[in-house]
Amino acid sequence: MTPTAWRSQGQFLDWRGLRIFHRSEGSGEPLLLLHGFPTSSCDWHHLWADLGKKYQVIAFDYAGFGFSSKPADGPYSVFAYADQAEAVLQQYGIGEVHLLAHDLGDTVAQELLARSHERFLSVCLLNGGIFPELHRPRLIQRLLASPLGPLVSRSINQKRFAKSFGEIFGPDTQPGAEELAGFWECVGSGVHIYHRLIGYMRERRVNRERWVPALLDESVPLAFIDGLVDPISGAHVVQRLRELRPGTRITELAGIGHYPQTEAPAAVLNAYRDFRALVAKTAR
Repeated sequence: MTPTAWRSQGQFLDWRGLRIFHRSEGSGEPLLLLHGFPTSSCDWHHLWADLGKKYQVIAFDYAGFGFSSKPADGPYSVFAYADQAEAVLQQYGIGEVHLLAHDLGDTVAQELLARSHERFLSVCLLNGGIFPELHRPRLIQRLLASPLGPLVSRSINQKRFAKSFGEIFGPDTQPGAEELAGFWECVGSGVHIYHRLIGYMRERRVNRERWVPALLDESVPLAFIDGLVDPISGAHVVQRLRELRPGTRITELAGIGHYPQTEAPAAVLNAYRDFRALVAKTAR
């Protein structure tokens, strides 16, 4: 599915004067998808149709990302993205919901859990910096978060984006030219505010004592699907999660990098289905 087709099947929600892109498909228990940095809800397109056969699947773009508004002054914050998630759920009249998240979306999920465990029926996370002390940002991320950030943002073009982006995929699962062009199309003018969007890395450190305990609370079923060769949040995160929350359902994907839903969508889908079957069995 091209980004143009993805957008054509969605709509916009007014949130504090900003246009937030969102879309939904299917029926059944609601499942909210939370995307990562620096891309968009379109990251989920490989799983979308299959998930929609069993669940009411919902996705949206945070402000600053994808097809949502990108004002120069934000707000660009995990707290704002969680507010937007709640607004989207309200738009669909959804109370209790399952979460499937990736990268920055993992942190948004942690903030949602910190607000209320009661409304979340399960949480499944893909590669992300759930433990800020283990996060290994790439050089480009560190530069964006530095005082040089505005200059770095302005220097990023499609060629540089493609090169940097490809470095976080597995060696045998590199995105092709067409898929890279799709990612770039979704980024759009957001590239010029990357130095603002990257602020979530600092937020993770500052709010560790709010977000990590929220994830380790065992009242909500948790699964983690991890591409092990991800240089940012790969095998080392799996090891720490096993130590801090024993019994977590973990799926390790050998040879897969930071974007399992793109690199190995069938494996992610199977792992998620198995997790949901276990959640349903436990609930009975």
